[in-house]
Amino acid sequence: MKVLIAGGAGFIGSTVASACADHGITPVILDNLATGRREFTEGRIFYEGDICDGALVDRIFAEHPDIRTAIDCAALIVVPDSVANPLGYYRENVSKGIQFLEHLVRGGCRNLLFSSSASLYRADPEDFSVDEDSPVETLSPYARTKALFETVLCDVAASGALDVVSLRYFNPIGADPRLRSGLQIRTPTHALGKMIDVHHARETFSLTGTDYPTRDGSGIRDYVHVWDLATAHVRAIERFGAITREQPYRVVNLGTGRGTTVRELVTAFESVTGVPLPVVETARRPGDSAGAYARAELAGELLGWKAEYSLEDGIRDSLRWYDRRDEVIGAGG
Repeated sequence: MKVLIAGGAGFIGSTVASACADHGITPVILDNLATGRREFTEGRIFYEGDICDGALVDRIFAEHPDIRTAIDCAALIVVPDSVANPLGYYRENVSKGIQFLEHLVRGGCRNLLFSSSASLYRADPEDFSVDEDSPVETLSPYARTKALFETVLCDVAASGALDVVSLRYFNPIGADPRLRSGLQIRTPTHALGKMIDVHHARETFSLTGTDYPTRDGSGIRDYVHVWDLATAHVRAIERFGAITREQPYRVVNLGTGRGTTVRELVTAFESVTGVPLPVVETARRPGDSAGAYARAELAGELLGWKAEYSLEDGIRDSLRWYDRRDEVIGAGG
């Protein structure tokens, strides 16, 4: 069995590719390497190019007619960047995505797994948990691109052209446990990445936003290990027909079911490293929200999946990858 992974040279896409390979599914990678890494495609079938390049996608299906499922991980994902450059985000995450769908339909690919985001939810004001039926409240252009593209997918699925499972990721951390790949961005914008950077530089961590209506005033997130996310994709591929048999468009949360505030993340980070982390409190970033965590029962029901790795596992593997990264992608990469 083969699967086409658009964005398969990025952090999540490359980890999904590894999980597929480990389970006997051959990944075929399509990536323009805007943020992905060629090193993450080593030993795999790889096509360098854009998801909107119809001739290239046609070629992929001509050379691999046994592809029945595609995974769309190709997107821009940084919330503050989306506030500064909304046109770029709508072009990359919506316009090009629509063209990719047209290429999939032309290539006879019936099944699509879409990398969506929990950032589009309005959280329960009592405990900040959300399920797949929770209301949508998009607070950034990034989140709006995900919500808009999900609307497109729902309509396309209703037409009978594709069956779609939209996987709403919460907050990925960690790395491939075998350290084949991990976060390739050297200046991460998410909390754990910044903690790791300032920890190694012996600097101070900026806690952005301390006036949210959470239990300690800091934002709350559901930190899910990227390997858990990757194995969820494998389960979805294996069960795709059953998942979409009655509904051609399904939304599934991928999270741990546990909410962790940023202050609690600092505490967990200190417990793993054994070193205090200096913290300074600052204002919220543009487009940020209080956050949410998953009610993930549907993933168990439909995918037979639940998160296995702990928060501390994710921190530990992120630190291991930081130490290994330059060996994989080079010090100047």
